[in-house]
Amino acid sequence: MITALSIKDTAIRRGGRLLFEGVSLELAAGQACALTGPNGSGKTSLLRAVAGFVRLEAGSIGFGAADVEAARGGGLHMVGHADGLKPSRTAAEELAFWSRWCGGTDASAREAARTLELDTLLPLEVRRLSAGQRRRLAMARLLAAPRALWLLDEPLSPLDARWREAFGDLMRRHLDGGGLILAAVHDPLPIPTVSLELPA
Repeated sequence: MITALSIKDTAIRRGGRLLFEGVSLELAAGQACALTGPNGSGKTSLLRAVAGFVRLEAGSIGFGAADVEAARGGGLHMVGHADGLKPSRTAAEELAFWSRWCGGTDASAREAARTLELDTLLPLEVRRLSAGQRRRLAMARLLAAPRALWLLDEPLSPLDARWREAFGDLMRRHLDGGGLILAAVHDPLPIPTVSLELPA
């Protein structure tokens, strides 16, 4: 179980260019961090580094007392700016796949679909969904297979005002249950956050 996120003096280089260096963050259970900075500053790369998909140039990332590999394998979710959904599958197939892959069940997937009002969309191919509907489908895995740390890349950008408010409620509940959120954003999140700004 992840109870903390510790990012210490990190640096990331991509394509020969140093994106940032000396970046640190301490996040405890029940806290959210808004990760900000201009385009190209490395926000997505830092999220991917926390998830274990990008190698650090320097520094370290830890998850409290949890083993790093175990934490990455079963303690966090990452929902990227691109939703990671297969267009030819139905919404039901995608939700079932992600739920099972992340350790959820068919019952928890159905409950997530109800919470995010996806029931009538489940028979449709993903390619037929709007951007906001696809984002809700991608975020359903957060509910279908609960994990402590949510890594979110522009989570609210395709959502209308109603669903931004609704997802804010879901984030608050996650934090109230001891979860953690690190979200790359341009617009403020509808929850209290600490801030980490990456330089240009």
